[in-house]
Amino acid sequence: MEKDYFVPFADYGEDKFEEKRSKFTGRLWHVETAEEAVAKIKEMRETYWDATHNCYAYILREGNVMRYSDDGEPQGTAGMPILEVLRHENLTDCVCVVTRYFGGILLGTGGLVRAYTQGAQVAVAAAGVQRMSLYTVALIACPYNLYEIILHLLPDHDCAVEETDYGADVTLTVTLPAGREDELNRALAEATAGQVYAEVMETRFMGRRVK
Repeated sequence: MEKDYFVPFADYGEDKFEEKRSKFTGRLWHVETAEEAVAKIKEMRETYWDATHNCYAYILREGNVMRYSDDGEPQGTAGMPILEVLRHENLTDCVCVVTRYFGGILLGTGGLVRAYTQGAQVAVAAAGVQRMSLYTVALIACPYNLYEIILHLLPDHDCAVEETDYGADVTLTVTLPAGREDELNRALAEATAGQVYAEVMETRFMGRRVK
């Protein structure tokens, strides 16, 4: 079974702060390809062409790609600290750009590392983080007299109702963590004397916010 992974909760997050008169803005996007990541970086460089630096890092799940740039800051003081924040949060499929407008006071190597780390941290906090887990989508068709019984047992199996169709029977479209289908079907069989079961339609990744 494929492993869980973490991505930004929102498609975009932004926050800013000032450090010794230098103005920093951290921005984080949810992207899925290198082309998307590079396009966001290019957009920031064109939009904030007058900024002193537009430093970035991105991580992609496909191909396990990691890239970063100091964009003219001393080596190791900007891109790598941004990347380390993304890695610390276990984030993937994201790009973070921290834009700096120099305020006239040098921050020093340690000060730069702290500032770019903070730039990435505030961007991550603004976007939030969600865990992507593999879920099963299933159909449960049941007679009306068993509907309430089934609704009552679903939460015990972390099973959520996504859609309800009222026809000759009630048909529920439900999602539950992949691997718990047999457990759910045993519970359904026991509660309905073998009349109702869940029919698996597909498995797909779904997100739940964790931060």
